[in-house]
Amino acid sequence: MGLLDSLKAKLGPAKDKVSDLAKEHGGKVEHGLEKAAKMVDEKTKGKYSDKIETGTGKAKEAIEKLAHQGGSGSAGERSTGEGPTPPPPPPPAA
Repeated sequence: MGLLDSLKAKLGPAKDKVSDLAKEHGGKVEHGLEKAAKMVDEKTKGKYSDKIETGTGKAKEAIEKLAHQGGSGSAGERSTGEGPTPPPPPPPAA
């Protein structure tokens, strides 16, 4: 088992917990994001409005993605387009 596999196994329960929290409190988190974005935009006098809007949108998308992932798949699995990691080769025969 490689280092990444070990980390995925250890972070699995945390991912499920975060997913459950995103489902339960996603609306509150999104409201907080909007409030923070508005405050930052005001403090910067609109200089970074487009970047703030983009970042807020991506954060909301991440919350939605987390909320929809709950309990599906194995720990830490996500689509990278590379397919599953192949098992290591067997040891050489003696």
